[in-house]
Amino acid sequence: MDINLLIDQLVTYAIRQHLITLQDKNWAVNELLGILKLEEYTPSGFNGKTPDYPCEILAKICDWAAQKGLIAPDTITMRDLFDTKLMGVFAARPGEVIKEFFTLHKKNPKKATDKFYHDARALDYIRTARVAKNRAWKARTAYGNLDITINMSKPEKDPKDIAAALKMKASSYPKCLLCKENEGYAGRINHPARQTIRLIPLDLLKDAEPWYLQYSPYVYYNEHCICLSGKHEPMKLTKKSFARLLNFVDLLPHYFIGSNADLPIVGGSILTHDHFQGGRYTFAMEKAPVEQTFKLTKFPRVKAGIVKWPMSVIRLNGSKKDLIEAGDYILKKWRTYNDPKADIISKTGDTPHNTVTPIARRRGKSFELDIVLRNNRTTDEFPMGIFHPHAEVHHIKKENIGLIEVMGLAVLPARLAKELKDLEPYLLRKDVAGIRQNETLAKHADWAEELLRKHTFTTKNATQILQAEVGKVFAQVLEYAGVYKRTAEGKAAFERFIKKL
Repeated sequence: MDINLLIDQLVTYAIRQHLITLQDKNWAVNELLGILKLEEYTPSGFNGKTPDYPCEILAKICDWAAQKGLIAPDTITMRDLFDTKLMGVFAARPGEVIKEFFTLHKKNPKKATDKFYHDARALDYIRTARVAKNRAWKARTAYGNLDITINMSKPEKDPKDIAAALKMKASSYPKCLLCKENEGYAGRINHPARQTIRLIPLDLLKDAEPWYLQYSPYVYYNEHCICLSGKHEPMKLTKKSFARLLNFVDLLPHYFIGSNADLPIVGGSILTHDHFQGGRYTFAMEKAPVEQTFKLTKFPRVKAGIVKWPMSVIRLNGSKKDLIEAGDYILKKWRTYNDPKADIISKTGDTPHNTVTPIARRRGKSFELDIVLRNNRTTDEFPMGIFHPHAEVHHIKKENIGLIEVMGLAVLPARLAKELKDLEPYLLRKDVAGIRQNETLAKHADWAEELLRKHTFTTKNATQILQAEVGKVFAQVLEYAGVYKRTAEGKAAFERFIKKL
């Protein structure tokens, strides 16, 4: 393996992607030689084609490094730490990135994020090759075309990494994956390397602690970004949250931004650090129409309505100032709202149950705010949550329903890719008994029996039918998560809350 050629390919790639200039070439080569512990180097004269992303070149360099003992043990985690260190050579200093972002932003906000996103992908901070492994399709439902994804991009932990992590001294720096101190961090066996991440400070509230813009390394949709607090503080929705969300879309009008709810079960996977998620993507919920309008007497300039969606969504349109006040008003009303007939109880002792999932976007010159009502109460009948996926859909999805899924994009577990494929021959043979006897597939047996009553499976249509039916299950998952069901009783209960507003 010609390491000189691989070095030249990587440096040429970085120049062509405008990560460095031609004048930086010798410096970059020497930086790589230091990481690779090479004392000699002979230019290969490479001037061929370079790929769109550096994954293939990095994989070959990691193969070489593993042979030389520079990567040990040779696991995905250790390779990630090593190849991130390599690409960190080509990452501009944070001050330069920030200056460039705001220079471009003055001309056009879209140009600023275009360059920022391009560099995150070019540096392989966004693991483009792994994201490409995700399975994705659209499923037609009564609520529009929902996005279905099976997440294949996050690698599973190698047993060697798990064993090594146990021997590691505990560290509280950085405090979590979302802390601003991750910028430039070399990483360790139980914390990813972040030499290639860059953060843009955003003044979302005047004279307050700045928040920061970055991208997700495993993007679930186009330009999937994270906006995080500069302080390591728990998720907490307040009036300031609405102000930050709406100020964000004022600053970047081509992006949406939303927050996970701030309570367990209905919240996201990280509740210990206040953050939002956004990006440049149109979700099914954004396209969903308002099916019933109403007036907020305290806010006569705000248009308000209930969205046709499996979850319980209030949509507001108006000025930024009015929506901040109206959003806060609705949140405060909902926090203390009780309707036992509809299973809505706001508190058990000192434990709160009512919160919201808010999403902000621009509609031309005006602002739009969707407020999704959430409740995380559990019972003996529903120990994982009354408004949580119920047991009969757990074979497809039983994890929390967070912001991304609220908006209509299912993030399903990797196991499903193989399980759906393995189901096909049984369905072709109409062999439900065989499914029940299969330890892995048995959880799908009742669903398979139902599908066989509805469809005739062939080798040509089996995959398409299963994908469409998974979409219908996801719609049902969202209906379970909705606090007001789309029944006569549910609509009447929703109207009782609207009257309180």
